[in-house]
Amino acid sequence: MSVQERKERERAGRERLIVATARELAEQQGWDAVTTRRLAERIEYSQPVLYSHFRGKREIIGAVALQGATEMAAEVRAATAAADGPRTRVYALARAYLGFAARNPAVYDALFQLDGGLAYAQEDTPEPLKDAFAALLESLGEVAGDGVHPGLFTEVFWAALHGLATLTRAGRLLPGDAERRVELLVDRLAIV
Repeated sequence: MSVQERKERERAGRERLIVATARELAEQQGWDAVTTRRLAERIEYSQPVLYSHFRGKREIIGAVALQGATEMAAEVRAATAAADGPRTRVYALARAYLGFAARNPAVYDALFQLDGGLAYAQEDTPEPLKDAFAALLESLGEVAGDGVHPGLFTEVFWAALHGLATLTRAGRLLPGDAERRVELLVDRLAIV
């Protein structure tokens, strides 16, 4: 292994450590607790080392969001692959999405609430974000209904899931009705 390859491997390792530490800190204490000073202390590198990887917190949030998009897409695909039939797939997708949001609130915020400097729904949207949307579209496109563009239907269904995720987490919805909400969403919105 050349010196250059070793340096690149070390740099990639530091970057993974920064992202993992930011994510851990955000999940434990919220994104307000994630500062370059705190991250530098936790990973035992200087702040200039952090800035050599990320220009600031915004880029760190973006890196966490991209990692989260990859994980969410994998969870949705795993859940829907095990389902038999369109209706069951849509239920599985909704449960997987809402479960991911509940288990990873800081990552979910990085993906959909905070400014991570990422482009959404544009040509320059990063691949992990496009793939997360594709994971939803794969199951939702088949239940969009006649004359409804599958991408548009996926956006509307996703928006409903996002609303359920954020309102539930904020304590704005009765906790006992979570499953009924998913059933209502699937039964009334998806054409199966």
